[in-house]
Amino acid sequence: MRNAADGRLLVAGPNLTVDRTAALPALRPGEVLRTGDVAVTPGGKGVNVVRAAQRLGAGATLVALVPGRLGQAVALLLADEGVALTGVQAAGEVRSTLILFEDGGRVTVLNEPGPPVDAAGWRAYEDAVAAGLEGADVLVCSGSSPPGTPPDGYGRLVARGRAAGVRVLVDTSAVLLGAALDAGPDVVTPNLAEAEAVLDRGSAGEPVDVDPRAARGRALAAATRLRDRGAGAAVVTAGAAGAAVAAGGAPLWVPAPRVPVANPIGAGDTFAAGLAVALSRGADLRDATLSATAAAAAGVAHPLAGGLDPALAASLRQDLECDPG
Repeated sequence: MRNAADGRLLVAGPNLTVDRTAALPALRPGEVLRTGDVAVTPGGKGVNVVRAAQRLGAGATLVALVPGRLGQAVALLLADEGVALTGVQAAGEVRSTLILFEDGGRVTVLNEPGPPVDAAGWRAYEDAVAAGLEGADVLVCSGSSPPGTPPDGYGRLVARGRAAGVRVLVDTSAVLLGAALDAGPDVVTPNLAEAEAVLDRGSAGEPVDVDPRAARGRALAAATRLRDRGAGAAVVTAGAAGAAVAAGGAPLWVPAPRVPVANPIGAGDTFAAGLAVALSRGADLRDATLSATAAAAAGVAHPLAGGLDPALAASLRQDLECDPG
C-alpha cells in the first residue's frame, strides 16, 4: 500500500527531447566551433520534474508524446534511468535540445519545437493524462507542447484534473499559460519572463539569470497579477534572486540560497517538482515554496537537469524563511 506521506505526482509533459550538453571556450556566431565532451540524456521539462520528484522521495509518472524511432530510444533511456513513463505514440521524430556552456559562465539553449501533433493525437494525449489521474495527489502540467496543440490544451488538462478532484500545478508559458489561467489552476509557477509576457501580451526570451536589483519587485507584482487573473495561487521564480508567492493574503518573498552552480538548466523544473511534492504531502503554499526554493538551489548544484542531492535540499531548507512582500 502506498504511504500517503510519499506523495504521488502525475506529470503532463508532452514534449520529450534528446538533450545534448556541451562545453566550449566561447560561442562565436559565424565560425566553425568544436566542443568538448558531449553528454546525451533524455530531457524535456516534464522529465526534469519527474527526476527531481523521485529524488525527493515521491512517486511520479510522466505522460509524454513519443514520436518515432528516436522517441522509442528516449523511452528506453528513461526506463534505464528509472523514470516511469506513460508514452503516447506520435508521428515524426523526437526533437533535440542543444545546451552550450561557455567557459565564462554563459549558457545558451537551442530548443526545437518538436513534430506537429494533430487533433486526434492531442485527444489521445489528454485521455492518457485523464487515465492516470486516479490515485494522483497533484497533476503537474509542465513545459512546452508541440505545434498543433490546441491553444487551450493545458486549460483542458486543468479542467480534467479539477473534475477528478486532483490539485493542478501549471508551469508553462505563452498561450498555454494564458488558457490555463482561464481554467482556474490551483497554482501556476512560471519564471518572471514567462509571467510578464503572458500578463502584458508581449514576447520574451527565457533568460537563465535575472537582474537581482529589480527581480523582487517585478516578481511580487507578477505573482499578484497572475493570482488575480484566475490562478488559485501564483509563485513566480526569479532565478538566483528568489521567488514571489501570492495566494489569499499579502504576497511573500523567498530569497534563494547561494550555492555553487554546476548546471542552471532545469532549475525551474526542480522548483516545480519541489513545490508539487510538498503540496502532495499536505504542506501549505508558504512551506511548499520554501521547500521548492531549497530543492531548486540543490538542483543547480547538480550536473544533471532535474538532479539534486536531497540531503543538500533538506539542509538548505532549514535556513530559509519568507519575507513580507
